[in-house]
Amino acid sequence: MEDYENDYSEPRGITFDFRGFLFKALNLWKLIILSIGVALVIAYFINVRKQNIYRLDSLISIESEQNPFFTANTSISFNWGGVSGKVGKIMTSIKTRSHNELVVDSLEYYMQYLQQGEYRMEDIYKQAPFIVILDKTKGQFLGAPIGIRIINEKQFEIFNEFKGTVANVQRPLDKERFQVSVPQGDFKKVYNFGEEISLPFFNAQITPRPGHIANKGSVYYVRFLNFDGVVSGYQNGIKIDPFSKESASVLKLSLTGTNKAKIVDYLNATTVILSKMELDRKNLYATNTIKFIDSSLNAVNNNLKDVTDEMNTFRKDNQLFDVTEEMSIVSEKLKVLDLNREEERTKLNYLNALETYLRTKTDYTKIAAPSSVGINESNILTSVAKITTLAIERQTKEYTVKEGNLIFKDIDRQINAEKNVLLETIDNTKRTIGINLGAINGNIARFEAQLSNLPEEQQEYLKIQRKMDISQEAYNIYLTKRGEAAIVKAANVSDISTIDEAKDIGGGFIGPNKSLSYMMALMVGFFAPMFFIFVIFLLDNTIHGSDEIERLSTIPIIGLIGKYIYKNNLVVFERPKSAVSESFRSIRSSLQFIYKKQGEAEGKGKTIMITSSVSGEGKTFCAINVATVYALSGKKTLLLGLDLRKPKIFDDFEITNDKGVVNYLIGESSFDEVNHHSFIDNLDVIPSGPVPPNPSELLMGDRMKELIEHARKHYDMIVLDTPPLGLVTDPLELTQYADATLFMVRLDYTKRGMLALINAKYKMGEVKNISFVLNFYKHKTNNNYGYGYGYGYGYGYGYGVYGNAYHEGNDKTSLLKRFKRFIKINS
Repeated sequence: MEDYENDYSEPRGITFDFRGFLFKALNLWKLIILSIGVALVIAYFINVRKQNIYRLDSLISIESEQNPFFTANTSISFNWGGVSGKVGKIMTSIKTRSHNELVVDSLEYYMQYLQQGEYRMEDIYKQAPFIVILDKTKGQFLGAPIGIRIINEKQFEIFNEFKGTVANVQRPLDKERFQVSVPQGDFKKVYNFGEEISLPFFNAQITPRPGHIANKGSVYYVRFLNFDGVVSGYQNGIKIDPFSKESASVLKLSLTGTNKAKIVDYLNATTVILSKMELDRKNLYATNTIKFIDSSLNAVNNNLKDVTDEMNTFRKDNQLFDVTEEMSIVSEKLKVLDLNREEERTKLNYLNALETYLRTKTDYTKIAAPSSVGINESNILTSVAKITTLAIERQTKEYTVKEGNLIFKDIDRQINAEKNVLLETIDNTKRTIGINLGAINGNIARFEAQLSNLPEEQQEYLKIQRKMDISQEAYNIYLTKRGEAAIVKAANVSDISTIDEAKDIGGGFIGPNKSLSYMMALMVGFFAPMFFIFVIFLLDNTIHGSDEIERLSTIPIIGLIGKYIYKNNLVVFERPKSAVSESFRSIRSSLQFIYKKQGEAEGKGKTIMITSSVSGEGKTFCAINVATVYALSGKKTLLLGLDLRKPKIFDDFEITNDKGVVNYLIGESSFDEVNHHSFIDNLDVIPSGPVPPNPSELLMGDRMKELIEHARKHYDMIVLDTPPLGLVTDPLELTQYADATLFMVRLDYTKRGMLALINAKYKMGEVKNISFVLNFYKHKTNNNYGYGYGYGYGYGYGYGVYGNAYHEGNDKTSLLKRFKRFIKINS
């Protein structure tokens, strides 16, 4: 025991066997190839069902166009600001719901033209041979497609199938949704092209599309989608980005979809509508000014008519007379003063109206230009322009930003600050105008005093004449200013211009990436079985090769027995030239070294105990053939069946199990009565006998010791076929009689944990002189995980390093059979 402990060393720790896993995967290459093939087939069917996706784009420019009429000589000017900040406003506008609603509504993208394709309904858009002209004041069926079957060049059939009696419809005019009654079941009705269709679920006219021919029997569909859902899709889908860092005012609009014609139309319609809206906003200041001038011009015109009528009446009632030159000069001076006074009053009226507007209104986008009434005070012009610009900016952001956002608070703060400055400026300007009016009125009074010496008729005439001249002059001034404002508005151009409109030139394809699908299929097809193999490999706790045993235990391997399918266990006797027979001869040779180390005892036979961890590992097969190989070598051999719980060895030797070891151990029979001479020379067999109720107690008794002693005296070799060590304790009772112990390990069957059990028994000295025999061994290169054979103990017979003379059947094997066998072995 002391010598044993000095020789024993702990087995190496368990590590992941990467090479084992790799060659396990190589052994299952058919599974991997099958998995990849299935994945590629799935990827193919997925790819052919995917719709092509396209991306098209257009370029627009944002510029601050300077109107050529905005010169120093123009009395009306409109401050609109520069490009700074405008790009951000345009980018925001394009992403607003209101803008996309206008585009979707103008293109009627809530209505689809469809045709059944191989895998899906295809959106054919302008390829449909007809045009649907909607009655937007009535509801259209939502969701399910409405069928249109072409009967001939003049007629078509509307058909549909309704599962219920009500259907959801939406009115394109106001986008209101409601329910209508529909005929349940199949619906069919024939119409002429151009005829008005008035149904509860469909209201329109269908006319032939120019340049397209509707084939007889062709079936098409029209489907109406929820307007809000379509708008949301385009609102989220359209992208707008600066074209480059160097050209910040050039924007790139892009959109993805499955129909290139629809993408082109949407992008171009977006630019057109955006340009129009921007121009309308730009003209808002001019439009308000024109409205203000028109109202003032109308009042002046009415006044001029009244004064003219008054003059005509005066001339009719009074005779004509001449006014002295001196009085004419005084009258002209009064006319000029009256015009100045009227101008100052107009300014004062405008300022009063502006002040009232600022104090009572919240929408500051409708302020007329101060210069329209001759106010050229720079502070007033600047403040009005800033307030108008901020008001328009606030109005624009209302489409995208929720009320209460900090952005609105900041804009409102700027407007209020500018408004306070403007109100203070208005007060100062009004005081100045008041002073001017006082001076003008004083001069008028002085000149009127000079005219008081004239006759009353002449004074009245001059007064009417002055009034008429003033009205005429005012009318001419307002008319001139209106003309200027109209010219400015007409000359205005949108700040948005198209550089490169969207167009289908054959490109734009962005997906699906079918190559990527196949690559993904390859990866999934490869890694899925690899993962499965990996999991199985991790969960597999069986022993697969000699290298695992060397890593898990220090117990030596004495022999390797290849897998051999035969009709019984007598392989060595009936197939003495097979590779399996050679492996048992090798075991016999190795056992001689163990026995020589123990020393030879005169007249005393050697014992070999053969056991295993569990049943099914080839223990009995090994015991029979080890005994046979010794008997064939001339050794007088006894095969002793000590597996009292599950007897086996008697069948192969054509003997009964009526009497055996059990009968001897209970004293019922003698040694000769239970011993059987087999048909193999020098080999006797004692079967186990009937299964006893107390096998362990029988093996522990003195009769067992007597049996072994008797056998040692009469036999050279005694082979003990014992129960499995991992299941029962019987083999431990028999180790005291064993000169050598063979522990059977069946590859791909014996659990790794069983080696820990035998290691512990070995370490404690409960078993001695123990060696492993690997059963079902299939030699493989690269540490037991490769392909090919060696040693001569391979699969079957006929393949070994000893040459064909040592193996049976090779001379009868054709080249074709050898090739098939090679393929089978390596698969």
